[in-house]
Amino acid sequence: MLYVQVHLTLPAWLHEEIDAAAIYASDEDKVALAIRMSQRNVELGTGGPFGAAVFDGEGRVVAAGVNRVVPHNCSVAHAEMMAFMTAQARTQRYRLNDDGRRYVLATSAQPCCQCYGASVWAGIDEMLIGARSEDVEELTEFDEGPLPADWVGELERRGVQVRRDVLRDEARRVLAAYSAGGGLMY
Repeated sequence: MLYVQVHLTLPAWLHEEIDAAAIYASDEDKVALAIRMSQRNVELGTGGPFGAAVFDGEGRVVAAGVNRVVPHNCSVAHAEMMAFMTAQARTQRYRLNDDGRRYVLATSAQPCCQCYGASVWAGIDEMLIGARSEDVEELTEFDEGPLPADWVGELERRGVQVRRDVLRDEARRVLAAYSAGGGLMY
């Protein structure tokens, strides 16, 4: 029998972590939420050390995601992908900014090659990044895959502004704690 359905879920605790009415005004506020989600995901054993959230132009959370690769045996269940899919389901648009509004992706770590590719088409206008890919590869067993040499320039040419190293040290601490706790052993 062939499977005709894919079902991915986010952990129940995620809803308790996010105040849907809150305004995350600064870049640091947005990335801090992504980092907090990555940390909770590790602490609670519900996935890997990555968190991401999509915000509207006012700074309200549209959707959030955490890494769920191992629990779902699904290589695409990265935090950014989960946030994109949830935002797209919520807005009923595969390209978020087709409504003329502005959308921001905040992520605890630089998107891997898969999430980078999805970012090009998801309809975001800005990407805020905590840890760099070299931090991920230095501190964990993850391979972030190949990116264009000028990946920031490629995004910016497509209208996506990029800001890196937002709360980088805090994001690195989560990655280091994940590895110190045994990595994929959750």
